[in-house]
Amino acid sequence: MINVTKTFLPPIEEYHNHLQRAWDNQWLTNRGELVLELEAKLKNYLSVPNIIATNNGTIPLQIALKLLGNGGEIITTPFSYVATTAAIVWENCTPVFVDIHPEYLTIDETKIEEAITPKTTAILATHVFGNPCNVAAVEVIAKKYNLKVIYDAAHAFGVTYNGKSIFEYGDISTCSFHATKLFHTGEGGAMFTNDSDLQHKMFYSHNFGHKDQLQFYGLGINGKISELQAAMGLSVFPFIDFIIDERKKIVNYYNQNLNFSKLKGLKLRKDVEWNYSYFPVIFESENKLLRVQKKMNENEIFPRRYFYPSLNTLPYLEKVKMEISEEISVKILCLPLYVGLSEVDLNKIVELINENI
Repeated sequence: MINVTKTFLPPIEEYHNHLQRAWDNQWLTNRGELVLELEAKLKNYLSVPNIIATNNGTIPLQIALKLLGNGGEIITTPFSYVATTAAIVWENCTPVFVDIHPEYLTIDETKIEEAITPKTTAILATHVFGNPCNVAAVEVIAKKYNLKVIYDAAHAFGVTYNGKSIFEYGDISTCSFHATKLFHTGEGGAMFTNDSDLQHKMFYSHNFGHKDQLQFYGLGINGKISELQAAMGLSVFPFIDFIIDERKKIVNYYNQNLNFSKLKGLKLRKDVEWNYSYFPVIFESENKLLRVQKKMNENEIFPRRYFYPSLNTLPYLEKVKMEISEEISVKILCLPLYVGLSEVDLNKIVELINENI
């Protein structure tokens, strides 16, 4: 069976070695030695001023919205994983959708201003498949209207844009360390900011608001990552460059062998150092996608329809029309991409697609 992804598992001895440290310390959570070491390694690797590791990738979005959303309208993208919109609603804010660019698939920055109202408090945009938003344009708009900017960078681990980490853009950036991601802690995530005051608020917000055992800075929630998760992260960490290199080979194979006269790929922005996190293809129609998907499933190959449906159609929201997002969402399919995917399997995938489009 070939799934859309497969978790990278380091040698189990590596994981055992890190777990042994946690056992020896008798410290399994509340920011122990392993969490601090993981944060230090990631901070250095990513070249960011700070990092707060968290227990999953959605909590950072919720904390960001709690601190910056103020219960207002949040301009956001309809083309992302459901967590992006769900976090907005969960934090008692209102999602206001802006359609996407048809090639980059990120929020269309030229349509943001017309969606701004007196109730707008923030922009929450996604670096889709690790492809950066037009951050310069978003920043100009945010400053003009005194709005906060949150980036859902769940897919963007290791991505750089214009020579610096993607996590340095916006007021707060978030990332996922879920098992499906190229760097993972089994389940986990992280949040980033360049603002020291905001960093302080984010930190205590993910730790119940604690100042010390008996005093509190303010409202908080439990967003802490455990030593067990950090042990997995420390075990995966030495393989990051290998993982990215292996994924790059697969992406290159797809690019060289798929019939792009009948398909469209993702257009990356200029000056992006990408992480090869996903390989989406856009079909000419949903019928062609379904035909190819059926043939692949019959051959025990299971790509995934990221991102479907368009989030503006979620059942708990008032319906609005987002033409490009809705059109793309029914025609896009992410192909298998993971370390260990053999050339034999890649050839089978490519042949099934080329023969059935």
